[in-house]
Amino acid sequence: MGFYYFDFSYFLFMLPAIIFTMIAQIFVRRSFSKYSRVPSMRGLTGAQAADAVARGGGAYGIAIRPVAGSLTDCFDPRDRSISLSRDVYSSSSIAAIGVAAHEAGHAVQNATGYMPNKIRTALVPVTNFGSRLSMPLIIIGLLLPTRFDFLVYAGIIMYSLVVLFELVTLPVEINASRRAIRALGESQILYEDELHGAKTVLTAAAMTYLAASFTALLNILRLVFIANSRRSDN
Repeated sequence: MGFYYFDFSYFLFMLPAIIFTMIAQIFVRRSFSKYSRVPSMRGLTGAQAADAVARGGGAYGIAIRPVAGSLTDCFDPRDRSISLSRDVYSSSSIAAIGVAAHEAGHAVQNATGYMPNKIRTALVPVTNFGSRLSMPLIIIGLLLPTRFDFLVYAGIIMYSLVVLFELVTLPVEINASRRAIRALGESQILYEDELHGAKTVLTAAAMTYLAASFTALLNILRLVFIANSRRSDN
């Protein structure tokens, strides 16, 4: 009964999130693939564009380096570095420039003290702690008699930190993309008719963060549903 119930709740709550996540991943890969074949007219590489956007926004001394993998691009506030995947770092495509500028947008957020970004950074250690302990606590609590339900609810509270982190991440990512597009246009790294392609790529990327937030929200609703149903059954 318990395992069937658990599987049913997963299907009920998580199937929409799985479908949405798959659609978002397909969209981002297709968009990046399409515009990675379109060279920019000015011919700057992703690394050069990231450097120009960062410096233009007041983020100086940012190290920009290539990393292995595809779409593994990120900004690390700890050492103020931008890591760009090899198909972004040295490419002069519209897609590469858009992605690189987005990461530079994060560097500018960090340099200017953008508050949602500071909140997200502060949440990282507690989110990591909560994500490691939440599911073990919930599983142990579900295996024990109902008088140990406090373990389940403690796990749900810890998992709520993950949900909070995802919700804070979403506006941070959207803001980084807006900064990127504005900077690329104002500096004419991309011309007006090229900005559409960069916007398409970054909009697709934003969908993946929206999918992550949606998944986290549905998962915590599922966990609350399981805990409350277990209590009502007893």
